[in-house]
Amino acid sequence: MKTWFGAALAVLMALPVAAQQMGDDGLYKNPWMRDTFKDLREDLDEANAEGKRLVLFFEQRGCIYCKKMHEEVFTDPEVSEFIAENYFVVQLNLHGSTEVTDFDGEVLQEREMARKWRVLFTPTIVFLPEDVPEGMTAMDAQVAVMPGAFSKGTSLDMFTWVAEKRYEIQDETGEDFQRYHARRIQERDNGKFD
Repeated sequence: MKTWFGAALAVLMALPVAAQQMGDDGLYKNPWMRDTFKDLREDLDEANAEGKRLVLFFEQRGCIYCKKMHEEVFTDPEVSEFIAENYFVVQLNLHGSTEVTDFDGEVLQEREMARKWRVLFTPTIVFLPEDVPEGMTAMDAQVAVMPGAFSKGTSLDMFTWVAEKRYEIQDETGEDFQRYHARRIQERDNGKFD
């Protein structure tokens, strides 16, 4: 009986990782992802109204690196809760046909927008500022781009760096993302925080 109970408990503890939902488009879905009309100006306004930052996730069906992020990083409660509390996430399909309206007013299918913005692989996460001037594209306006799959620490550090607007003070402090990330790693290693 104890063996059966232990096996059942192990299965239940593994559920958050196994519970990653796959959409009809073959992309992983998270509760903090928004289903929008993909008009970036409207999405930015909605994000700002909620006190959140707009971020774009480019992914594709069968992407092993997207799978890694969704199963190993985004399932971590610390990462998932930070994203949910601070970000308005819009998912885009690298090969998708849904229309996207860029900040400059141009309307293209997701796959065409990916080419316009020179997104070459997935995942690519594009962080946007709270204000985008008229006529500017999302990639011209971006404050940071995270190309590829990274560990929990790197991912959380990037989301934190952007949420705290450290890109605005990096010239004053001399702490660009790489230096910020190195400091955070050192602090974690010294046990200052987890």
